[in-house]
Amino acid sequence: MPHRADSLDTIQRELTAFARRARAAAAQLHPELSLVSYTLLAHLQDQRGCRATDLAAHYLLDKSTVSRQIAALERLGFVERRTDPDDQRVQVLHLTDRGTAVLDQVAASRRIAFEERLADWDEDDLARFASYLLRYNASAATRD
Repeated sequence: MPHRADSLDTIQRELTAFARRARAAAAQLHPELSLVSYTLLAHLQDQRGCRATDLAAHYLLDKSTVSRQIAALERLGFVERRTDPDDQRVQVLHLTDRGTAVLDQVAASRRIAFEERLADWDEDDLARFASYLLRYNASAATRD
């Protein structure tokens, strides 16, 4: 049975490799859409719009980082700002039709890539892996 420290070292190494592959794959799936941009667009879709400050807080990013990312997404025509009907001083970010289309296309490509990579995994292995990822991300969210 491996020691806890060995397991933690393996987890750190493999998650780092996963992150590197994810960033590289994002560039292949859509040349104008980085992994960060994809993540921000997906969040905007899930939330049906939100403020830039909400994105920064959710992802623990500096506001200037989010501002630069959003500006690039606006230039690409993927995101637009709308005035909040409840508070005219607030700008809410929303996906444009073009943003929704590109997000859907990239999400479909990502799904195919995962299906190919995990094709030889049986249902029980997939379910365990999914539950471990959910558990890991839930524990990270409670510590943030």
